Amino acid sequence: MTSFNSGAQPQNRAPQSIGFLLLDNFTLISLASAVEPLRMANQLSGRELYRWTTLTADGGQVWASDGLQITPDAAMQKAPPMDTIIVCGGVGIQRTVTREHVSWLQSQARQSKRLGAVCTGSWALACAGLLDGFDCSVHWECLASMQEAFPRVAMSTRLFTLDRNRFTSSGGTAPLDMMLHLISRDHGRELSAAISEMFVYERIRNEQDHQRVPLKHMLGTNQPKLQEIVALMEANLEEPIDLDELAVYVAVSRRQLERLFQKYLHCSPSRYYLKLRLIRARQLLKQTPMSIIEVASVCGFVSTPHFSKCYREYFGIPPRDERVGSNTTQQVAMMPIPQAMVLAPLSGPLSALSQARNESTFASVRL
Repeated sequence: MTSFNSGAQPQNRAPQSIGFLLLDNFTLISLASAVEPLRMANQLSGRELYRWTTLTADGGQVWASDGLQITPDAAMQKAPPMDTIIVCGGVGIQRTVTREHVSWLQSQARQSKRLGAVCTGSWALACAGLLDGFDCSVHWECLASMQEAFPRVAMSTRLFTLDRNRFTSSGGTAPLDMMLHLISRDHGRELSAAISEMFVYERIRNEQDHQRVPLKHMLGTNQPKLQEIVALMEANLEEPIDLDELAVYVAVSRRQLERLFQKYLHCSPSRYYLKLRLIRARQLLKQTPMSIIEVASVCGFVSTPHFSKCYREYFGIPPRDERVGSNTTQQVAMMPIPQAMVLAPLSGPLSALSQARNESTFASVRL
């Protein structure tokens, strides 16, 4: 395989050393998503840009959340000198962070080490007071509890957050995106793009991308009608359903519909519907070669100027500028829409409604 040499850094620069602190029940996919880009950076560059060490509190074996047992390289107190520490969390993070973890992380911060976390590992950094005044990302399951427990930490639903010498990410494959951005910062965009290609990773997501937080997680199980309404909205983005019709379908009044959205989602139904359509439009702009006119049409906007106005108001930039930094010719595969809940296949009355709607035109949702 031909090596990839980046000219972004001097050839004689010492490798960056990264320690991965594994907590009990850590998620293996998040660890792999963070380590593999480092391995590939070394492979493609033909030199050791990064080296990494796995750590536990006492150097003993640790179990991942899937039951696999991992033997670490060292105990955290006996770790070799490192530039960066990344905490790998997972299931039951509140029970797995110990005083020893907190004390050691604080000692690393006093040595001006870069500190990071993946999945729920941000909880450990927050327990040590090392995220106070910082923006932070964490897996959505841990988001509400962290907001309550650590009010001085600026929590976010973003996939990952880079804030000065702190970098945190949510779970799953989000650490891959975070590490690719860090590699880009250290050694240039060409190397991170080459790594992405090797992993058949079609789009490197950025800090503006957010997690899909299931609506049922936000609402619990007490609002089935609201979940049903949102499901209808998500299934009908190209031809938005009139709000009165939505209310009739779930057997609530228009006033009740408005109250449900204001109380639980803190916005009007029309604003929420508009947000879903704009998020979908942003995905299409970034991930397909569709024209702006086509994107506006398939997202239910009656005209391109109206679409551009709404898009600018929501994202802060016009649609044409969104596409400037995107390599759309290589991003034709669609990622799932970041909808508020996962939809089951359409069936029964819902599919019947969708079929009936194909025979008529519905008014566009007003701002």
